[in-house]
Amino acid sequence: MKKRPLILVTNDDGITAPGIRKLVQVMQSLGDVVVVAPDSPQSGKGHAITLDATLYVNRAHTYTNTTPEYECSGTPADCVKLAIKEVLKRKPDLCVSGINHGSNASINVIYSGTMSAAVEAGIEGIPSIGFSLLDYDWDANFEGLEPYVKSIASNVLKNGLPDGVVLNVNFPKRGKNPYKGIKIARQARANWNEKFDKRVNPQGKQYYWLTGDFENLDGGEDTDEFALENNYVSVVPVQFDLTAHHFIQTLNSWEL
Repeated sequence: MKKRPLILVTNDDGITAPGIRKLVQVMQSLGDVVVVAPDSPQSGKGHAITLDATLYVNRAHTYTNTTPEYECSGTPADCVKLAIKEVLKRKPDLCVSGINHGSNASINVIYSGTMSAAVEAGIEGIPSIGFSLLDYDWDANFEGLEPYVKSIASNVLKNGLPDGVVLNVNFPKRGKNPYKGIKIARQARANWNEKFDKRVNPQGKQYYWLTGDFENLDGGEDTDEFALENNYVSVVPVQFDLTAHHFIQTLNSWEL
């Protein structure tokens, strides 16, 4: 009898977030699920790891008695490291991260704890996917995402992914109209026009809140932002080799 795939589920919004509950539910139909996720929100932590503090992993009692779940005091990347090295008895066949409450399209992938967890698993040679919904509300509507999540995850389990590649999947915010389908896309050239809101606390000490506006600088119709704006699910293959290969030859011509 063929073994069911072992699937690691994690996120950056915390183990009690509605997004991860939905992801666990879908993954249970595809394999044996183990959850290792932060015990508190870790959004925007990127690929940070804990070096100067102790880490704790405890069995969590959340929503199901059939799925082993563990809450970790560290970052999303910590969760994956500990899952692989300490919690799981064997390397998982798939790692899925999310479903994030908020966008991880375009430049957001750099800051994302959701995607960093997927990348960390990818570094370990595990096929990995990050899922995100463009809705920051804690009570975001995740209905209608299930068939896409299941289809994408099933295809990764069946076909695998190239070494050094993970998938970044983003869903438009749920509206009245159903999604038009999936678009395979590239990361849009976009950034945040950031500023700091400076305030003063009751003790007279200045403090800051980071704010800003998102700017899509890319007019291409093959980008994740274009897909999302037109009610498509975007799927971007992401590589974590940051080498600018196209610049190596030019750099070799410099008198260094």
